[in-house]
Amino acid sequence: MQDIVLGTHRIGIGHPPFIIAEMSGNHGQSLERALAIVDAAADAGCQGLKIQTSTPDMLTLNSREPDFVVQGANQDWEGQSLYELYTTNFTPFEWHAAIFARAQARGMVGFSSPFGIEAIDFLESVNCPAYKIASFENNWPALIRRAAQTGKPVIISTGMASLADLERVVNIMRSEGNEQLVLLKCTSTYPAEPANTNLRTIPHLRELFDCQVGLSDHTLGTGVGVAATVLGATVIEKHLTLNRADGGPDSSFSMEPTEMARLVQECRQAQQALGTIYYGPTQAEQKSLGFRRSIYVVENIAEGELFTTKNIRVIRPGYGLPPHFLPQIIGRPARQALRRGTALDWAML
Repeated sequence: MQDIVLGTHRIGIGHPPFIIAEMSGNHGQSLERALAIVDAAADAGCQGLKIQTSTPDMLTLNSREPDFVVQGANQDWEGQSLYELYTTNFTPFEWHAAIFARAQARGMVGFSSPFGIEAIDFLESVNCPAYKIASFENNWPALIRRAAQTGKPVIISTGMASLADLERVVNIMRSEGNEQLVLLKCTSTYPAEPANTNLRTIPHLRELFDCQVGLSDHTLGTGVGVAATVLGATVIEKHLTLNRADGGPDSSFSMEPTEMARLVQECRQAQQALGTIYYGPTQAEQKSLGFRRSIYVVENIAEGELFTTKNIRVIRPGYGLPPHFLPQIIGRPARQALRRGTALDWAML
C-alpha cells in the first residue's frame, strides 16, 4: 500500500489525516461565497477543497414524473425534482479555475467530483490534480475507468456498494495501471447517523484491497471522524458551509468553519496519539518516575538490625528499590545504620 502525494501533502499511515472540505452546493450560486468557503477551509486547516463538476442535464432528465421527484432522502430536498435539485447544486464550469487557484494559493489541493465523462474531459483542461467518485456514481464503470486513465489519484466513496461492486471498482482502477486509489467508507444518508456508519469496515477494506482507506462523513459533529482516524482512516471528507442558517441543499449536514477547525485538530491529535506499540516509561515520563512508590526506611535502623514491616514501607517517591522486592528484604539485616527517609538500595542489605 503506497502513500499518495497530493500537492505538498502525503496520504498514508503515519501522516496526519488528509481532511477534505466538500463545498458541494453551499456556495449558493455565488462565486464570492465559493471563494469565502475556500478561505474558511484553509483557515480551519484542511488540506483538500473539493467541488462538484456537473450540469443538471449531465445527471438527469428535466421531468416531474414520480421517478424524478425526491422523496424521503432529505427534508430540504423533499418534493423537488432531481433536475431542480441539481440546478441549485452545481458549480459553474467557469468558476473552477478561480476556485482551484484560490485553494492552491492557500496551501490546499483543489479538485472535483466529476458527474460525467465530459466533466473529466473538462477538468483535465483545467489541470484538476485528483478525482473523487461520489457514492451515487460508484456503479458506473465507464466513469471510473476514465478517471483512472488520467493517472491521477482517484478517491471513491463506497456508499451503497456491495463487496462485489467494490471489487469491480478496484479491478477497473488497477487494470488501467492506476494504483493511486483511496476508498472512503460512506453512509449515503443525509445526515447519517453514527449507528449506521459501521466504521469497523475501514480496516477491513484496507486489508481486502491493500489501498488507502478513509471516511466520507455525513454525520453531525466530530466524533465519527476522530473514531475513523483511530481505525486507520487516512482521508476524512466533510461538507463545509459558512453558516447552516443560510440554507442550501447540503446545509443541514454541513460543518461550519469553527466545527471544521475542531475536526482538523481532533483528528490530528487522534493520529498522533496512535503512536507505536511501546511499553515502559517514555522519555516524557522520566520525570514522573519519582512519583511512583518504592521502598523507604521509615524508622532509624541500627547496623545489623533486621528489616521489618515497621521500619521499611512502600511509599512515594520512587527513588528506592521497587515494591515487588519487599518480600525478599523483610528479615534481612542492615549492612549499615540507616536514617529515617532513606531510599533503600541493595548495597544497604
